Amino acid sequence: MWKKVFASASGALHPWRMVPHRKSSVYTAVDSIILRSLKEHYLEVSKMTQPPKVNPPSPFAIVKGALDNNGPVLQRTYGDEEISISVMRLANIIPGGGDGDDDDGINQLFLHVDVSKPGRDDSLHFLCGLYPDALGIHSVSLRPKLQSSQLLVVPSKYSGPVFQDLEERMRDALHNYVEQRGVNESLFPFLQAWLYVKDHRNLMRWFKTTGTFINERKSA
Repeated sequence: MWKKVFASASGALHPWRMVPHRKSSVYTAVDSIILRSLKEHYLEVSKMTQPPKVNPPSPFAIVKGALDNNGPVLQRTYGDEEISISVMRLANIIPGGGDGDDDDGINQLFLHVDVSKPGRDDSLHFLCGLYPDALGIHSVSLRPKLQSSQLLVVPSKYSGPVFQDLEERMRDALHNYVEQRGVNESLFPFLQAWLYVKDHRNLMRWFKTTGTFINERKSA
């Protein structure tokens, strides 16, 4: 369903390509077409059924304000460590990837898992692939410690060896390390539902703010 909404929304904005630069009456007509289409799509999306509420596995807690930024979604403590998890869809990294033929499928997720300790300026960062029945590690590196609302930081120094080049015993030990901290496939149902809600909120906001911008230019 999400793909259909995005596709129809994209089609609705094609009149921008036909806007001449000389006739204000044509501008007004095109603006009206776009505004009407934006309103129709906004109302359509507002009626979409939200997924059932899913709570994160204990002891993880949702980071306050996570829906409104691109920082961590979940946090927990493990001894004196703090574990933070950020999530994104595979399609946000590889366009067109991750969803297969299922219109509503968010079946492959990328997790950024940060393990931080008191008194340290860096944290141990795991980039993981999360699936309904499995979790796989793509890389392990040391990165500057994140604050709760910060964006992910691209490492500026050596980020460690290619994970698959490590010997099997080391790979297994690192998998056990994150699993001991509760990072496993049990997170999938919550994070999948959370991304649905975030996508819905972002799409609603986009229709509204785009319409406001066009309408302000129209009335200027």
